Amino acid sequence: MPFSASYTDGLARRHSASSSVSPSWTVEAVKQIRYHVVEASGLFEPDSTLLLSGCADAPLRSGDRRLVVIDSTVQGLHGERIIRYFEHHGIEITLLPLRADETVKQWSLVTDVVDAMNDFGIDRRREPVIAIGGGVLLDVVGLASSLYRRGTSYLRIPTTLVGLVDAGVGVKTGVNYGQGKNRLGTYAPAVGTFVDRSFLSTLDARHLSNGLAEILKMALIKSGELFDLLEEFGPRLIEDRFQGSTPALESAARRIVSEAIHLMLEELQPNLWEQCLERCVDYGHTFSPTIEMEALPELLHGEAVAVDMALTTVMGRLRGDVTEHQAQRVLALMDRLRLPLWTDVLARPGILDGALADTVRHRDGQQRLPLPVGIGHHRFVNDVTPEELDTALKELVTVRRRAGQELGPAAGLVRAGEAA
Repeated sequence: MPFSASYTDGLARRHSASSSVSPSWTVEAVKQIRYHVVEASGLFEPDSTLLLSGCADAPLRSGDRRLVVIDSTVQGLHGERIIRYFEHHGIEITLLPLRADETVKQWSLVTDVVDAMNDFGIDRRREPVIAIGGGVLLDVVGLASSLYRRGTSYLRIPTTLVGLVDAGVGVKTGVNYGQGKNRLGTYAPAVGTFVDRSFLSTLDARHLSNGLAEILKMALIKSGELFDLLEEFGPRLIEDRFQGSTPALESAARRIVSEAIHLMLEELQPNLWEQCLERCVDYGHTFSPTIEMEALPELLHGEAVAVDMALTTVMGRLRGDVTEHQAQRVLALMDRLRLPLWTDVLARPGILDGALADTVRHRDGQQRLPLPVGIGHHRFVNDVTPEELDTALKELVTVRRRAGQELGPAAGLVRAGEAA
């Protein structure tokens, strides 16, 4: 690795006592990152060995022990079979159930995990923590693991759709602080993630829609083909809970989840540490962090992202980057996926201006706002004005009022309006 000092020969040497030159050193190092995202099916079926050997960097053997942090709701639904699985394979576990949702995504939840790790006496490299739950739990365990002894390995087993395609495949961890979403966090990749759609069988329709918002995000900015798949199969997959009850639905579920993960990793890998702040995966995440925190607990994360995407789709149409027909397709699909186009938080004076100002601080003084170009493409802009936001907001109000006639039953709109 490069190591240089302020000497002409580039070697790290000390000056003699008589030298008048103050020494300085520049250290450059590269840390290789490798983590695995593994498609699974029936991960906790007794005869499955995928969890034992599917991640080469985190093998499990009879006689090993693990700290397992599990969402308390998941424990109620799946806890018995998970415990039986580990017993069957001779693995000793300590189970830590936690309630984990956005309303409690606070620092205190991190310390709960750290306390459990400390009590467990964890070997930070040979005994990865296993996190089983939705995106909030994965974020919390990831943050705790990154801090405990300056870095403890962990495995992720997401149990929600948003966890499968978003929170479970990146490297960011975090908890909310004050009114800031994920204001405290680190970059800490899990050694591996196991993607098992069978957990979605017990997920309600709203949480499936919540995850579909993140999949729709990837479609709108990167893949018209994925958008077409969502148009054809999305509503039926909600009813089917992505379980593949027919060959066509099984194929669609696998293709949609796999493509969403692939597109996400394709964007993340060259820019894991966000050195480049123009990130197309930030689409839907310019205004939504503020919207989500202001609307808690009424809106889920994906629902806030959907409201952001509805607004920016309108902005794209007003700018001429999205045709009227394309905008109608996008908004109609959002409605069919039971996603809201509106929350009354948007009506609060200055909410969008404040959200954009916070985003500018987060993106090093520029907006770097990804906007859709048609369906499946995007561009970045830095010239959004308060007047443009106001115009787009008024247009979105009109779209919302027309939704019952032009976009179908608008179940998502009703829910979001009532909740806010």
